[in-house]
Amino acid sequence: MIERARAHWDKALRFLATARDESDTDVDSAVSRAYYASFHGVSALFALRGQEFAKHAHIRSALHLHLIKTGEWPTPLGSDYDKLLDLRESGDYGVEMEVDFDDAVFAVDAAARILEMVRRSHPDIFTEG
Repeated sequence: MIERARAHWDKALRFLATARDESDTDVDSAVSRAYYASFHGVSALFALRGQEFAKHAHIRSALHLHLIKTGEWPTPLGSDYDKLLDLRESGDYGVEMEVDFDDAVFAVDAAARILEMVRRSHPDIFTEG
């Protein structure tokens, strides 16, 4: 479990760094990488709990059920995750609803907040990048 969690965590940190790097030049890629940073960060946390999710909707539901609804995480982080998912879908697939620079800035900041919450939960396993 710890190895799987660390693999997710390493990917989360890499994707957040990429999102930061691309936020000025490729907003679609930046919001996508920010979402996936969050996805892998949350996946790392659930991996430590022995839970794996195959679909994006499942991890989103688990986040709300096991982290937000229980009060373990503050409610705004659930909203951040939801918006990241929406932005990622617009960035990856949208033609009519495009993302912009402000969306990229939000996405990077939201992903950083989510990863910080994951890191705080197990600072011995999830170190800063």
